[in-house]
Amino acid sequence: MALSTKQRRALSKYLSWVLRHRPDAIGLELAPGGWLDCAALRAASAQEGFAFSHAELQEVVVESDKQRFELSADQRRVRAVQGHSVEVELGYVAEAPPECTFHGTGQDVVASILAEGIVPKRRLHVHLSPDRETALVVARRRPRPTILVVRSGDMARAGFELFRAPNGVWLTKHVPQQFVSREPDPSASA
Repeated sequence: MALSTKQRRALSKYLSWVLRHRPDAIGLELAPGGWLDCAALRAASAQEGFAFSHAELQEVVVESDKQRFELSADQRRVRAVQGHSVEVELGYVAEAPPECTFHGTGQDVVASILAEGIVPKRRLHVHLSPDRETALVVARRRPRPTILVVRSGDMARAGFELFRAPNGVWLTKHVPQQFVSREPDPSASA
């Protein structure tokens, strides 16, 4: 039986919390690559009062609109593909990014970003969207959504490493301010 949208959202939020930030809260530790054994995750979660089946876990991984999670080829392990605040080496290999990527944020932090660059704050990596549309979805979670353009090709040529997560999000440790510019406001030219 399929999960309702509300149940799928709750399980996705729970998995994000455990797999990205607090595996220790349920007595688990991420294995290399950020993986957790599915059976151990389900058992520990059930002990904490959050029970779910393997089929429900698979459903959340497959149906996630942002593809935040992935299952191992044998379907026995699961991990978050990005967004970690706990130290983990995901095993991604640096690769040449597109010339431009995008960062969705709120207008309230733009001045700070243009002065200091984009920093990961409590996470391990800065997240960069491969296209404007994805960045806008991210930005809309903030007051006064704003899209910043990152000259990621120039960053790579300057020696900064960028990694692409399986869901297409680009990850890097920091984006210096010289590689960031504000997306022009389309209403300003009207």
